[in-house]
Amino acid sequence: MNITHTNNALTFLLTLSFALLGVSFALGANPNTLSATFSFYELDTLLSNNTLGLLTGSAMIALAVTTLAAHLKLIKPMPALILALVVSIVPLLTLFASNRWMAHLGGFPIIGSGQGIIKYFAVIPLYLFLFYKNKLTDKQHVLLNFIPVAMVLLWIGGMKFYEFEANAIVGLVETSPFMSWLYTVFSVQGASNIIGGFDVLFAVLLGAGILLNNKKLIIVSGFACLSVFLMTQTFLITATGAFSSSTLLERLGQFVIKDLWYVGNLIVIATLMLLKPAK
Repeated sequence: MNITHTNNALTFLLTLSFALLGVSFALGANPNTLSATFSFYELDTLLSNNTLGLLTGSAMIALAVTTLAAHLKLIKPMPALILALVVSIVPLLTLFASNRWMAHLGGFPIIGSGQGIIKYFAVIPLYLFLFYKNKLTDKQHVLLNFIPVAMVLLWIGGMKFYEFEANAIVGLVETSPFMSWLYTVFSVQGASNIIGGFDVLFAVLLGAGILLNNKKLIIVSGFACLSVFLMTQTFLITATGAFSSSTLLERLGQFVIKDLWYVGNLIVIATLMLLKPAK
């Protein structure tokens, strides 16, 4: 895979994900997320959820369109980058809101609805690589794309060791043909510990592989991390609450589709660490 193939793959993942998210929000999906996000800016009292959904959906659809147009060199990339910044920063800033954290469990670093929000950290590094690759060094691109992968795997993976998270994922894991067997071997908490341990272990190993420039370690840990984000896509088919006939995606579908961004992060890391021609 060369840079052209990488750019094509990133454009596809970004365009697809933001188009699906945008259409679903515009059709009225996940109003609770809209309320939680825009209450931080006190806009929920000024605008209805329908209006907020249309605005959010329109911004994401516009981002999908400008991403594809910029990739095809029909427009300059700056509009896509600006939209990506807006679409990412607006929800990320709400991590400062108390309603994102589970206060009864101590608050930070125990997150609640913030699980879906921290995934937006993955977006900007992809746009910087896609449209402004020469503005940063390869090492900087690798670091920027590794940080969100490590963050989500260490943070959400670490939460699997808590009882509330172990119980929360039962509805997903038991429907998976790849993971449901865990409940026949381990308890609910034990299975969750296995999943969380897998996430944490390979995030650490990927970081070590990058630091040591060890290609074998990067390949093994990279594929393991990739399997996590590809596995979640199967929930779109196996779990209930992902698709909707009226809004295309529901809350679970929106949560899962964001993992395509991490697939993109890993593609960038692989391109620069494994496939770059030797000097």
